[in-house]
Amino acid sequence: QVHAVESGGGLVQAGGSLRLSCAASGRTFSNYAMGWFRQAPGKEREFVAAISWSAVMTYYADSVKGRFSISRDNAKNTVYLQMNSLKPEDTAVYYCATRFTYIHDVNTISEYGAWGQGTQVTVSS
Repeated sequence: QVHAVESGGGLVQAGGSLRLSCAASGRTFSNYAMGWFRQAPGKEREFVAAISWSAVMTYYADSVKGRFSISRDNAKNTVYLQMNSLKPEDTAVYYCATRFTYIHDVNTISEYGAWGQGTQVTVSS
């Protein structure tokens, strides 16, 4: 079992940066790929980024590519999302989750579980 708690959200001006953290509990954190998703008001939850268990592979949504960076520290059971050049359209609740299945593409929500409670990111213009 892996449980996650996100932190690091807040209010930032457009062009600014934030670093989100996701602390995962459970003995087998290092065995799992992890993902970040976000959900804006009135919109469906969408994929942001994912990282393989070894951190060798990373994946990004086109909307954040070149601005966001995902990383992990398996010794600390933590995955990070560094967000630079933030835009008002990045405003959302950001969630991390554990990838449990490999049936569909990495950006498919149904591949993930053990969702955290989310952390709010608000980008002002």
